[in-house]
Amino acid sequence: MYPITLDASNCPLTPVADKARCLKFSNSTNFIYTPSNTTNPQSYTLASNKSGNYLSTSPITNTCPLNFIVVPGSATYGTNDFCVMKYEAKQVGSTTTPISTASGLPWVNISQTTAIANAPNTKNQDGSTCTTCHLITEAEWMTIAQNVLSVAANWDNGAGVHTVGTGYIYSGHNDGAPNNTIEASADDTLGYTNTGNVAPSNQKRTLTLTNGEVIWDISGNVYDWTTGTIAGSAQPGLTGEVAYAWKQWNNGSLLMDGLPYNSQPASTGIAGITWNSSAGVGQIYSNYGETNTRAFIRGNDWGSVGNAGVLSLNLGNASVGTNMVIGFRVSR
Repeated sequence: MYPITLDASNCPLTPVADKARCLKFSNSTNFIYTPSNTTNPQSYTLASNKSGNYLSTSPITNTCPLNFIVVPGSATYGTNDFCVMKYEAKQVGSTTTPISTASGLPWVNISQTTAIANAPNTKNQDGSTCTTCHLITEAEWMTIAQNVLSVAANWDNGAGVHTVGTGYIYSGHNDGAPNNTIEASADDTLGYTNTGNVAPSNQKRTLTLTNGEVIWDISGNVYDWTTGTIAGSAQPGLTGEVAYAWKQWNNGSLLMDGLPYNSQPASTGIAGITWNSSAGVGQIYSNYGETNTRAFIRGNDWGSVGNAGVLSLNLGNASVGTNMVIGFRVSR
């Protein structure tokens, strides 16, 4: 907080007179700075509140490099604003360097362990290295999920109605047609790129955040590792099961056991959503009888159909496991 005096034009007189930087009230008490989504990288500045002769500022500065987007932080998951790859990570040649770009196919056949190790090698579009980059955390994934689930434009009832919880949220390329992973597009208006589908269809690969940013393939195309792990004998599931199986999140017999509440759909706090595959949110793949530690895989692959969704969770793989349908995404 600092003292400030404004003249009749809302230009500062103290601590320094400045006619070039005049702030206008959006109402009687608040200065509102709105981020611009017309260029990349994106810059988010501050929100200010005036009380008497004092101006308190809450900086939310976050500038993301090209092909990363800003994700608004969530009090639910203890996250501040952060940057995340707009696209699933691609591999630069045969190196250990990830990059976020629309062109090319996602980097797969990589373990959670290797994805964690390679994330700080991420190459920005200007050629610099993102040494602060890391594999997306479980809290960051859930922050994105909570955000996109709350946006009406991401929902479709098949008849042009877009209301949160009505119909389904888009779940991306998951119908096995084509039966392989596909490239994205640099044009965010082409969300059905390479799927062979058009609206209305749940195969749309883009989801929009509350700040207008667009993220690709968060639900389908290939799975993405997060940093999450779950200990042996702590998996959610059904009493007596000894094998892995897909289950609906709203299965009344599903025991959550050691799965943290903040990894469950209910933690998003969004009312009116049916937490099953008909709503496009995805399912959970688990084994209540598992005795080994397993790693978290989110989203789903190109042939997963109803299992895919932004809240899809696969607990069937060790952190050192690899598979042609599992990739990753980097945050910073």
